[in-house]
Amino acid sequence: MSTSIPPSDNLPNHHAVGEALVEKAARYSAPALEKGLDILEALSASAQGYTLNQLSQVLGRNVNEIFRMVVTLQHRGYIQTDENDRYTLTLKMFTLANRQPPLKSLVSAALPLLQELAERTRQSAHLAIYQNGRVVVVAQADSPERWSFGLKVGVVMGLTDTSSGHVLLAYQDEVTRTRMLSSHIHVEGELDMDPGQLFSLLETVRQTGYAMMPSIQIQGVTNIAHPVWGQGQRVVAAINIPHIARIDGTPTPNTEQIKQMLAEICTRLSQRISEAPDLQG
Repeated sequence: MSTSIPPSDNLPNHHAVGEALVEKAARYSAPALEKGLDILEALSASAQGYTLNQLSQVLGRNVNEIFRMVVTLQHRGYIQTDENDRYTLTLKMFTLANRQPPLKSLVSAALPLLQELAERTRQSAHLAIYQNGRVVVVAQADSPERWSFGLKVGVVMGLTDTSSGHVLLAYQDEVTRTRMLSSHIHVEGELDMDPGQLFSLLETVRQTGYAMMPSIQIQGVTNIAHPVWGQGQRVVAAINIPHIARIDGTPTPNTEQIKQMLAEICTRLSQRISEAPDLQG
């Protein structure tokens, strides 16, 4: 049985199709919006922020092109300036993101458990998720002790050199992990990680079920993180305890006990998530 081939006149002209798509995209483009998004993305990649002149250089645009957009973003509360006229992002976008029902529900479900964990371990604890190439703290509970060490809600952390990042990377499939690493954005203080060393660490996390490592930024802090599982055996978050040791003889749970408590809390939160689709984060 032979297969007829349509005449070439009936075949699609891929070059013409490509040109049509480009023309359509250009027709529906929004230059002002793109300019504003460029500004936000540039500032999100800088820990110290930029002056107006520096921002214009980073974007490859002159100051006049971006001045009105910068003023508008500042007026709407998306960016702010310091005493040195350096622009940085505010937490407004993070606040807007937290209004999303899944994330809001995840945080609501996690907070009582984080507070219980802090009481039992006598340590601070925080919940972190992967978002746009970085790890973001979305909920936190302080230690009940007279002093504590914790991270503020909204803080971004490195993806490749933190225990939370290792947990969030370790349990992804290869395609998702590659996508996460390819969109990775370095944050202030984040160390470059050799790929071979990173993959070895991720394998250890999968074998042990948790990540534990000395803080790379703060001396005397040991980070312990466990995964939080969603539906479909997908890790949706990590709970981390930045452990600080008492040296005055006051009895407190040791790291082995803390790992067990942390695992239990993560299991309970994972069960809540798996039973409620709206907690998928």
